[in-house]
Amino acid sequence: MYRIFICLLCLVAGKIPAQELYVFSEPASSLPAHSLGVKVTDHFVTKDNIYGRFSNRLMPQLMLGAGKRLMLKAGISLANMHTSQTRYESFSFYAKYRFLSNDDLHQHFRMAAYSEFSITRIPFHYDEISLMGDKGGVEAGIIATQLWHKFALSATLGHTQVLHKSRFDKVIYVPQRSYQSLNYSLSGGLLVLPNEYRDYRQTNLNLYLELLGQQLLDKKGGWLDLAPALQLIFGSTTKLNAGYRFQLSGSMQRMATGSWLISLERTFLNTLKKKQKN
Repeated sequence: MYRIFICLLCLVAGKIPAQELYVFSEPASSLPAHSLGVKVTDHFVTKDNIYGRFSNRLMPQLMLGAGKRLMLKAGISLANMHTSQTRYESFSFYAKYRFLSNDDLHQHFRMAAYSEFSITRIPFHYDEISLMGDKGGVEAGIIATQLWHKFALSATLGHTQVLHKSRFDKVIYVPQRSYQSLNYSLSGGLLVLPNEYRDYRQTNLNLYLELLGQQLLDKKGGWLDLAPALQLIFGSTTKLNAGYRFQLSGSMQRMATGSWLISLERTFLNTLKKKQKN
C-alpha cells in the first residue's frame, strides 16, 4: 500500500499529462449544466461466494446536470449475485453539489459534497457494505479533485449507514452484523492520447489507477482494493470504460475479492436548455 501511494505522489510531482472521469469513483466535477446522461454498467465476478459461479449486476442510470454545481443521478440494478436467477434488485438516488472551484489555465482544484440513498430487496449477506444493490441505506461524503494539465488526482471520504430491518429488532445475530462504515478512495488519471488536442472529434484514451477502501465502524473489519482501468472517449460525449479491481488486504466476508467492470456512457449536452428555448 505504501509503495502505491508513493507512485501516485511521484506522478503528481512530475506533473505528468490526465483526466478526472474516473471508472470506479466520482470526481468533484459534475455533468455539464442543462445536460442529460445515460450510463449502463455491468459488474461481474467469475466465481462468487454464494453459488461459486459467474454472476453479474447490470446497472442502468439516468443523470441530470441540474445546474452549474448540482448533479443528480438515479438508477436501478438487475442481478443474480444474491439469487439463482437474474431479477430486479435495487433502486438508488445520488446527488452531488460542487461547492468550491479554483480554476486556472490547464489546472483546477474542486471540492464537492455528495449523498446517496438506496433501497434493495436483497437479504442481508456479507460484512461488506455497498449501496450498489447489496445493502440499502444512506451515504454522505466529500470529494476533492486536483487537475494538472492532463493528470488528475482525486480523494473521497464517505460515511455509510445501512438501514436494514434487522438493525432495529431485538434479535442477537451471530456473527455480529455491521451497519456502519467509513469509505475512502484515492484515484489518479492520465490522458495518454491524443498527444496534441486539435478538436473534440478526436478519440481520447485515459488510464486510471484507483485505491478503494472500507473500514467497518461497529465491529472489526475492512478491505483495501487496487483498481486499474482504461477509458475511451468518442466525440467528447461517449465513454467506454473497462477495469478490474482486486483486494490488496482484507479482514471481512465479501461477495468476491476480485471483480470486473464494463460501462458505456453517453452525454447529451444542453438538452434541457434547448427545450426551454422552444
